Amino acid sequence: MNHAETILADLPISNTEASETETSSFATINTASEYSSLRDCVKQAIDNYFKHLDGQKVSDVYELVMAEVEAPLLEVVMQYTRHNQTKAAQVLGLNRGTLRKKLKQYGQL
Repeated sequence: MNHAETILADLPISNTEASETETSSFATINTASEYSSLRDCVKQAIDNYFKHLDGQKVSDVYELVMAEVEAPLLEVVMQYTRHNQTKAAQVLGLNRGTLRKKLKQYGQL
């Protein structure tokens, strides 16, 4: 992960996370109350990412964002379904084989 890619990983999305990262020179401290939706959180993170590129060349932003969003999504859904892959696949709208592939991809299986 390069200097600019850490922006997405370090951006706090709640008050509890903000206190853990407020000393980071890359994270913009925002509270969850400033966001009205997941869309707004993602927009803020991407805006922050581009503001902190510091002249670095950027590519594969789509892949970066998908990996940053998909991994925690899978983790939370698996917890929600008590690690029942069939239920998790239904919740996500994926077939079970695709879910297993993604879980392996992110080291969650």
